[in-house]
Amino acid sequence: MADPSSYRPKPGQIPDSPGVYRFRDEHGRVIYVGKAKSLRQRLSSYFQDLANLHPRTRTMVTTAASVEWTVVSTEVEALQLEYSWIKEFDPRFNVKYRDDKSYPSLAVTMGEEFPRVQVMRGPKKKGVRYFGPYAHAWAIRETVDLMLRVFPVRTCSAGVFKRSHQIGRPCLLGYIGKCSAPCVGRVTAAEHRELAEEFCDFMAGRTGTYLRRLEQEMQQAAEEMEYERAARLRDDIEALRRAMEKNAVVLADATDADLIAVAEDELEAAVQIFHVRGGRVRGQRGWVTDKVEAVDTAGLVEHALQQLYGEEKGDAVPKEVLVPALPDPVAPVAQWLTERRGARVDLRIPQRGDKKDLMATVQRNAQQALVLHKTKRASDLTTRSRALEEIAEALDLDSAPLRIECFDISHFQGDDVVASMVVFEDGLARKSEYRRFQVKSFAGQDDVRSMHEVVSRRFRRYLQEKQKTGEWQEEDATDTPEANGGPIGEDGKPKKFAYPPQLVVVDGGAPQVAAAKKALEELGVDDVAVCGLAKRLEEVWLPGEHDPVVLPRSSEGLYLLQRVRDEAHRFAISYQRSKRAKTMKAGPLDAVPGLGGSRRQALLKHFGSVKRLRAATIDQICEVPGIGRKTAETVAAALAQAAPAAPAVNTATGEILDGEEG
Repeated sequence: MADPSSYRPKPGQIPDSPGVYRFRDEHGRVIYVGKAKSLRQRLSSYFQDLANLHPRTRTMVTTAASVEWTVVSTEVEALQLEYSWIKEFDPRFNVKYRDDKSYPSLAVTMGEEFPRVQVMRGPKKKGVRYFGPYAHAWAIRETVDLMLRVFPVRTCSAGVFKRSHQIGRPCLLGYIGKCSAPCVGRVTAAEHRELAEEFCDFMAGRTGTYLRRLEQEMQQAAEEMEYERAARLRDDIEALRRAMEKNAVVLADATDADLIAVAEDELEAAVQIFHVRGGRVRGQRGWVTDKVEAVDTAGLVEHALQQLYGEEKGDAVPKEVLVPALPDPVAPVAQWLTERRGARVDLRIPQRGDKKDLMATVQRNAQQALVLHKTKRASDLTTRSRALEEIAEALDLDSAPLRIECFDISHFQGDDVVASMVVFEDGLARKSEYRRFQVKSFAGQDDVRSMHEVVSRRFRRYLQEKQKTGEWQEEDATDTPEANGGPIGEDGKPKKFAYPPQLVVVDGGAPQVAAAKKALEELGVDDVAVCGLAKRLEEVWLPGEHDPVVLPRSSEGLYLLQRVRDEAHRFAISYQRSKRAKTMKAGPLDAVPGLGGSRRQALLKHFGSVKRLRAATIDQICEVPGIGRKTAETVAAALAQAAPAAPAVNTATGEILDGEEG
């Protein structure tokens, strides 16, 4: 680990002008590339007290051994040079998007003498026009099959084309009218190229011209009584319309735009792009990335724009680019896009209407892509094994923690304090082992005290189970099984809390970790490791340590700990909300002993409200099916003792509403 002060430039060496800088490690490899409006201000920010730096930035500057920079004239030049260097050096600390799948595109090889229409994947090639990408290759083939009626462009491979030329006989598509057969000279190279250009124009969204032309030709053929030709033109028009219908209209004003949405958490981000041409979604693609540098949503958007348009020119850059957050500053990025398109590009956040609604759809796709990526990553056996090994190494454990339990505390403004315990075995959630707790030993909000109580209850129950099986002799086992997890099964085996974890994770920092450790020590449990994961900086805290353990941001071990912690938080929140909902829905009838839900509903349905039920006589209550006289007397007595609720008020009109709702 290098000391940043050892390679810090001397005062006055760094120019106060726009530029791009590179950090290199001790082996001379570029590990980070950045740009700045003022190199002096930006680079100085890296050489402050390490404690004030973001953990990701701190890791980068301590890994680096030198820094260098290049001065440029404008911020736009800095943006271009930054993109070029990131592509050339592939720095480990820069955000790098990778496709979450290999999307196919419709490609027209305009660089060949006889252009060919085909499905292509992978990096773009020079001299090829691309449309898409699409979600599925079969969608491209269906579209092409419809369009070949009108634009019979070559689709065969070079081998098939050469053989047909040698034997003087076209392939099947040439015989059925879905290829103009340039291989045998039915059309010239110039005529075939014109067909290919018309095909590209139609795919680019300029559809009205060709439909109007075909309709005019159809009407002319009908007037000249060439009915067979008119019928063929009618079928051609229908085929083109069906091809257009495969891309739903999403923007009514025939907009050309790309919509970019970002879904992110502390460690990863997913980007989704919808390509809209002529008001229709012509393609979709997505990327995922590890957040190895300190970057916000605006920064992720800027990186996405660089990757999306860094190799594009002309119409490949649309007139509008809609994003969830604007890069800071936005002017250089907008100017860079304008230069690549050769015309003005509007970079903005949609505020209302159809564009905002479509952006919400793109955002949902990005969120789903992030969830799917995490699910795939968590299900990989090799990745899980590496994660457990990294955790064992970072926490100095004797072996990999095959069973991890995580605890989280949740409350609502100090009330309804609950806790959750989630279990991960071999890196996978074991939901049948999840447990919930109500904190009742004290009133008010105290997360540290609550954590001590919950961990104590969980491991006290574990010790009781060991005592029952003869594995442990514990004199002070005051908690009963029924109070802390339920009864023993009929087969004599414990139903809950039967197995100890190798690692206890608590949601929080040093105070929560100390409380959990104290609970284990009081019970004499000394073979279970404890750590805490603080959400703000994703730091791992160990008992008795003044400084946290900082795992690398790309660490699979940190990813697993984060997933365990987030699952515990989700489980605790859902339990706390369910309790609060039940409390809010509770009514006077809930306190009546022996009155179940079905009979409560029957009473309310019969009388219409609690107010009318309270005014009813015992004989009237007995008229309700299923309600006997003894139950009716109990209901009447309970409602007489309960104080009437305050009248309900319609907050919109101020009207006092009659009757109490059950």
